[in-house]
Amino acid sequence: MGGETVQAPRIWALSARQHGVVARWQLLALGLNARGIEHRLARGRLHRLWRGVYAVGRPDVSMHGRLMAAVLACGPNAVASHRSAGWLYGLGPMLPARVEVSVPTNCAPRKSGISVHRRVLYEDDVTTHAGIPVTTPICTIIDLATCLGVDRLERVVNEADRLGLTDPEELRTAVESATRRPGAAVVGRLLDRHTFTLTDSQLERRFLPIARRAGLSRPKTGCMVNGFEVDFYWPELGLVIETDGLRYHRTPAQQARDRLRDQTHAAAGLATLRFTHAQVAFDRDHVEETLAAVARRLERRMQR
Repeated sequence: MGGETVQAPRIWALSARQHGVVARWQLLALGLNARGIEHRLARGRLHRLWRGVYAVGRPDVSMHGRLMAAVLACGPNAVASHRSAGWLYGLGPMLPARVEVSVPTNCAPRKSGISVHRRVLYEDDVTTHAGIPVTTPICTIIDLATCLGVDRLERVVNEADRLGLTDPEELRTAVESATRRPGAAVVGRLLDRHTFTLTDSQLERRFLPIARRAGLSRPKTGCMVNGFEVDFYWPELGLVIETDGLRYHRTPAQQARDRLRDQTHAAAGLATLRFTHAQVAFDRDHVEETLAAVARRLERRMQR
């Protein structure tokens, strides 16, 4: 065991970079032989987590260490993916009980406690996060679309945007070039719902019948009110309706201007409602019910 002391600093340095775990093939590459590995296992300096993967120094590892160990157990080209990748990026509440790892199609590891996805992995699909090989945020979101419901997937997309991992425009471009990948179509449909934009004429054609069914008269459209151009205006009710397209893409400056617009109308005694273009197109019942309820309240106010 004379070479053991020579190898120890490099082993500790490697394990520190990998959340306290190392693989057998990495130890061999550092110059430790099979006998040296067995000696360290017997002395409690290494602790087997999976076959060929060890915790260094003590058997307990962090959640990051567990994920790193699972990736190492599946080979040098494996990466964390799906819900495990989502957890690593902060897009999921906890690391799944069965760690999810993706490997190239020519690999077929079977490991207890690990769900292995065999797939084609391109260079642009993989990266490193917190020192752990993992699918990119965009690839991860597309993968999550195959195993999450729409509501949870929407929260993932919003959180990825908030964390600066990707933005909906970049994500939309990516799914357009990944049409054959499972999950891409689901992500595309989700984004379309939120980036859906109608032209002025399309908006009027879809919105005006909803307003009629809600019991409202024909509004003024595209007129100036309190120094701002508004989408729809009922002067007899003191009601302004604004419709927002491209919800994901509202810049801070645009949001600040929207608030100023709404505050100016409120100071003048007007009520303002905002609907997205997607609500006008896809959630007409909600728009109609809201309009009818607000109109009734405003009419009662006008009659006092």
